[in-house]
Amino acid sequence: MNKKKLIKRTVLAVATSYTTLISAGYAVYLLATGWSNKQKLAGRQASLEANTDIENEWFKHQERSPWAIKTADGLTLRATFMPNAQNTNKVAILAHGLHHSREQMIPYARLFMDAGYSVLMPDARAHGRSDGNVIGFGWLDRNDYQQWIDTVIANQGEQVNIVLMGISMGATTVMATSGQTLPHNVRAIVEDSGFRNVFQEGKFRLWHKYHVPSSVLMPIADDFAKRQAGYAFKDGDILAEVAKNHLPILMFHGAKDQTVPVGDAYELYARANEPKQLIIDDEAAHISSIRTQPSKYRQTLTDFLNRYVK
Repeated sequence: MNKKKLIKRTVLAVATSYTTLISAGYAVYLLATGWSNKQKLAGRQASLEANTDIENEWFKHQERSPWAIKTADGLTLRATFMPNAQNTNKVAILAHGLHHSREQMIPYARLFMDAGYSVLMPDARAHGRSDGNVIGFGWLDRNDYQQWIDTVIANQGEQVNIVLMGISMGATTVMATSGQTLPHNVRAIVEDSGFRNVFQEGKFRLWHKYHVPSSVLMPIADDFAKRQAGYAFKDGDILAEVAKNHLPILMFHGAKDQTVPVGDAYELYARANEPKQLIIDDEAAHISSIRTQPSKYRQTLTDFLNRYVK
């Protein structure tokens, strides 16, 4: 084979490999951020099925009203507000996990209602009945939750005390929100199984769930996200946001979590400012501490709230 043909074949091989990598990276971006209306409905159903019949029946009998906000990028986000019969000045704003909906937070809403809180349960952007088909992984959602905070204050008055609580992606949402400039009404943060970094969590899930070379594909997917989704995965440095937060923070994590490494909890706790508390459940997998040790979970949450929210 002459030199000219060899060069041509080499260039074609390189071009083919490059195109394959770009295509694979784009597929990762779509897999990570894309969520169709049909999948939203499936997420609502999955949320309800994860609850007990007693929890779902309890929810049906609560007084509820629909709330909504319009985001800066033109999305209508929807939520359920449940006033507490005790008529207190305390509200918990809850944040559900990836590929689920507000109904996933029913068990947690019940805990907060029992503790004397009214509850706001939003559907995240691209989830449930909210608009959008591009998932924000907690990073875009931090802006949305600042709007929900302002909406609670506008509806419940300037004396309202607010707690932010989230699980999984929702935990990352409230931690990302905690690093922003928030009104004095926000009194505490509770997170369960949140991840420390959007980009690193993407790498972890790609490798452990799909066994693909995440170190190669995630940077490509990150570039697509920056150009098409309005944010780069690398922007989502939750450790940095937690370091800015000076509100009391309670953290739960399962030692057997295969979705978000328990090491993330230790890193987040180390970076957090006082006052802070970390509970590691040796028997729990991802967001399952509320199931493995329900009494301890309830008591820990109640004690924390009584200590820091007056």
